[in-house]
Amino acid sequence: MNSTLITNARIVNEGQIIESDVLLTGQRIEKIARSISAKHAEVIDAKGKFLLPGAIDDQVHFREPGLTHKATIYTEAKAAVAGGVTSFMEMPNTVPPVFTQSLLEDKYQIAARSSLANYSFFMGAGNDNLEEVLKTNITNVCGLKIFMGSSTGNLLVDNPVVLEQLFSKFPSLIATHCEDEAIILKNTADYKAMYGEGMPVSYHPLIRSEEACFKSSSFAIELAKKHGTRLHILHISTAKETHQFDNSIPLEKKKITAEACIHHLWFNDTNYDKLGMLIKWNPAIKTKADQQEIFNAVLNDRIDVIATDHAPHTSEEKSKGYFQAPSGGPLVQHSIVAMLEFYHQKKISLEKIVQKMAHNPAVLFQIEKRGFIREGYFADVVLVDPAKPWTVSKENILAKCGWSPFKGYTFQSAVTHTWISGHLAYAEGKFNEQKQGERLMFCRK
Repeated sequence: MNSTLITNARIVNEGQIIESDVLLTGQRIEKIARSISAKHAEVIDAKGKFLLPGAIDDQVHFREPGLTHKATIYTEAKAAVAGGVTSFMEMPNTVPPVFTQSLLEDKYQIAARSSLANYSFFMGAGNDNLEEVLKTNITNVCGLKIFMGSSTGNLLVDNPVVLEQLFSKFPSLIATHCEDEAIILKNTADYKAMYGEGMPVSYHPLIRSEEACFKSSSFAIELAKKHGTRLHILHISTAKETHQFDNSIPLEKKKITAEACIHHLWFNDTNYDKLGMLIKWNPAIKTKADQQEIFNAVLNDRIDVIATDHAPHTSEEKSKGYFQAPSGGPLVQHSIVAMLEFYHQKKISLEKIVQKMAHNPAVLFQIEKRGFIREGYFADVVLVDPAKPWTVSKENILAKCGWSPFKGYTFQSAVTHTWISGHLAYAEGKFNEQKQGERLMFCRK
């Protein structure tokens, strides 16, 4: 078996930073010790760098099948690996939507052939596919996705009887997109009547409003509490919503958890004037006060996970007017370096970043032996140089869409090496695609 000895690394793991060597053998982490001797191992000197467990992004949209003009599993997985994301969980709003077990398995087969990163895919819920949903194997599928508000692909589940059945009968994690459809439709009609087709995107957070988000997420929590459902609410976008979540119990015992996304931590509504449709997401980027309280909720553990909601569209699509331009954008390549920017600004610790981007997704989804730097675990690890500035440009953006809301920004840190199950998939700007990532497995009964 191939072995790699990483020496002089500053390991960020499980709430502490220690200087140590790490021996990777085959797919696993064989040994962690202050000084390791391994005669036949390839040696990589990590002096001055941090070794992190690879990020696990629990919400991405890689657009395959059916929307491959925007992205493919192959292209976006490479962007993820270059950004230090070693595992992803992808959403069912592809074409066709993933409403059957056969369509779900088709996506796994595409990933097995083409994904450089580890992968899992959500089963999709509709208003009339309960029988298919209940066939889901919860040991090798990350969970069930319910759109309780329409977004790209319009997989809206709006039948209250169906929602009751899904929340009461699905035996594992349900992840939700929470925005109240009736409120959004009314707001859309009102603002369109006032401003017409040329309405500025700055009204987006007023259309997809705090009220719409809170009404939907509070309803999801009500259903989960009623039925004892394991609920995970995605992309929290308002301060008000953050106060629905409990930080008084360990993550392992939480039945209701929440996610924050990079764009809601990084941007606020003052950025629409400059970036326009490039930061049009659902749920919308809202006020500076919302942004700050979401960040506070990450720090004090009301919010459990940081992810991206990586959702690329073409530049042509994004250049259209407000009512035609789709919501979403590419972030998976830049999520770790964006969070490290907050570390440089002394807003968050490295230990907390690793907790939210690697440890907690692994615990929350019960992923088998990933998300930590531990002996015997899969060697999904990332080297980061905290003092290697680089500027995002068209030439180094790897998402197929070719643009980023971070274009022109200079990050202070860079991902230099990414190992996927012991395979050095990315090193100093170059990929090794001789081995694909693996399907994530889950420790569930």
